Amino acid sequence: MSKLYADILFLLFKELQYDSKSLFSCLLVNRLWCETVVPILWRNPWRYNINYKNKSYLFAIIAFYLPIDIKEFLSSQGINFPPISYQYLLFDYLSFCKSININIIESIIPIGSSINYNQFLLQQEFYNLLIINCPKLKYLDIQSIKHQIFCFPGAKACLETLCELDCNTSIDPVHFYGLASICQNIQKLVIINDIIKVNNGIAKLIEVQGNLKSFEWKDDFEEDYILGDLYKESLLALEKKADNLDHLKIFFQYVEEFEHTLLEEVLPKLYKSRTLIINDNIYFDQFKMLVYQNIEILYIDYITINSASNIIENSGGLLKEILLFKFFEYYDFEESFNEDSINFMNKIIKHCPLIEYLTLAFSPTKKHFDEFEKLLKVCQNLTSLLLFIFNFDEKETSEKNLENGAELLKVLIRSAPTNLREIKFFEDFRFSLQALGEFLEKWKGRPAFSIFTTDYIYRREDYMNLINKYINVGEKDFFKKHDTSDRQSMNISKRAEKYYQAGCGIREESI
Repeated sequence: MSKLYADILFLLFKELQYDSKSLFSCLLVNRLWCETVVPILWRNPWRYNINYKNKSYLFAIIAFYLPIDIKEFLSSQGINFPPISYQYLLFDYLSFCKSININIIESIIPIGSSINYNQFLLQQEFYNLLIINCPKLKYLDIQSIKHQIFCFPGAKACLETLCELDCNTSIDPVHFYGLASICQNIQKLVIINDIIKVNNGIAKLIEVQGNLKSFEWKDDFEEDYILGDLYKESLLALEKKADNLDHLKIFFQYVEEFEHTLLEEVLPKLYKSRTLIINDNIYFDQFKMLVYQNIEILYIDYITINSASNIIENSGGLLKEILLFKFFEYYDFEESFNEDSINFMNKIIKHCPLIEYLTLAFSPTKKHFDEFEKLLKVCQNLTSLLLFIFNFDEKETSEKNLENGAELLKVLIRSAPTNLREIKFFEDFRFSLQALGEFLEKWKGRPAFSIFTTDYIYRREDYMNLINKYINVGEKDFFKKHDTSDRQSMNISKRAEKYYQAGCGIREESI
C-alpha cells in the first residue's frame, strides 16, 4: 500500500514539474514527499524561473561531486567553495539530472571566483562532472559554450541519448561537428541565429539526425547586411527530414529572394507537419498551395484570407489553433473581402470541429454575424477568439459602431460555447454602457470570461463602475482583473503567447 501511495504521489508531483514554488513546498511535508519530489526537481533543475546566480546551494551541490584533489587544486588557485560543498548530501542529485544548461551553469560559476581564468577552470570541471554523473542526457542547452564537451571522458555514453538541443550559431562549427558524431537521435532542435554569417555545422547536425520531429529557427541579430545565404544549407538539410518532422517554427529576420524561392519549394514537402509557425518576414502567395493533413497548430503572421482558407480546406480536420493576420491592417483589401471572410468562416465550420484558439477577420454585417453565430454553435471546443472586425463603409457612424457591438454581444449570449474563456478585439469596436451591462448580467453564472481591447473608453469611470460590479461575483468570476504586464494574462494560448506578443505593437487593456 505504501508503494502504491508513493507511485500516486509521483504521478501527482509530475503534473507540477513546471511549478517550482509548489514543488519546493512539497519538499517540506515529510520524508516520503521529499524523496518523491527531489527526482522530479532535479530531472531538469535549470528550467525554473529562479535567479540562479544568487543561489549558492546549487553551486555547492555540484561542487560537492568534485574529487578532493581537484577541489584542493582549485582552492589553491583562489576559488572559494561554500562549507556546505564539503558536507554529506542527502541525495545523489546529479544521478537524477537529465539535462545541462550552459548559460545557467555559467551564471553560478562567479560564486566561486570573479577571475576569468578561475571561471574557465571551474566551467571545465563542472561540465566534466555533469557529463560523468548525468546518465543518459535528454536535454542540452549549449548557448555560449566555450568547452568542447563532446571530447570529455564519458561524453559518448552521456550524449548519444540526447533528445533536445538548444544552441546558437555564434558557436564554433567544431562544436556541431563534434555533437553530430555522437548525437544522431535528436528529436527537437532549437537554433538561435545571432550572427550574420553561415555556420555550416548546423546543416551537418541536421543532416545526421534520424528522428528529427521539431525544428525551430529564430534570428536574433541587428545587422542589415548578411554574409552569404544564412538559411540555404539548413533548409536543404531540413527538407530531407520531411518524413519525421512534426513541428516547424521559423522566425527569419532577413530573407533573400533566393531563399523565398527555396522556402516555396521546401515548405510543401514538409507535408507531415502538425505545427507550422512562420513570422512576418516571410510572405508569398504559395501559402495557398500548402497541404498539411496532420496540421493542428497554424500561426502565420502575413497571409491572405484566401490562402488561409485553402490551407484549412486541405487540412485533415485536426486543427486546434489558428493564429493569423498579425499585420492584417496593412493588407491591401480587395472588393471581395466580405465574400472572402464569409468563405473563411465557412471553411472553419466545415473543417475545424476541434478548434480551440482562433483568429477571425470580418465586416460587421448581418450576413457575417449570422455566419459567426453558426461557427460558435459548431465549434464547441472554442476557448479563445482573436477578432479583427473592420468596417469599410466610410459612412459608418459612432452610433452604428455601438449597434454592431451590441449585436456581437447578443450573438455571444445566444451561442457562445461553454468552453469560451477569452475574446480579444483589435481595431475600433465598442460596446455601449447599456449593451455591456445587459451582457454582463446575462453572462452571470457562466464560467469566468475575459475581454481584451485596445480602446481606452473602458477605462472611463462609468464603465469601470459597471465592470467592477461583476468582478468576484459569488464563487464564479465573470471578469478577471489582469495586470497587462503579466505575460500569462495576454495569452491566446500558452504555446502562442511569446510568438504573438513579439512585435505585436499594440497595447492591450483588459476590461
